[in-house]
Amino acid sequence: MEKLTLRDKLAMDRTLLANERTFLAYLRTFIGLIGTGFALWKLIDIFWARVVSVLLLAAAPVVLVVGIYRYQKTGKDLQAITEDLE
Repeated sequence: MEKLTLRDKLAMDRTLLANERTFLAYLRTFIGLIGTGFALWKLIDIFWARVVSVLLLAAAPVVLVVGIYRYQKTGKDLQAITEDLE
């Protein structure tokens, strides 16, 4: 196999950083959904607001699990590519 050039190594580093940024976006979305769900629950005492807050609170863990899964899968895929090239 060919050795990685500096350009290839830098591209791999950029891809790893993009994967981390994407995971942090999932985490930020999770925190936003939790915060919004609790705020709606506490501040607005209307039926539809309660329904929306429950939906937000139910969606938050799903977003987190999907983010963790994609982060780990992409990390493993990138590691396999790196090992094949080295």
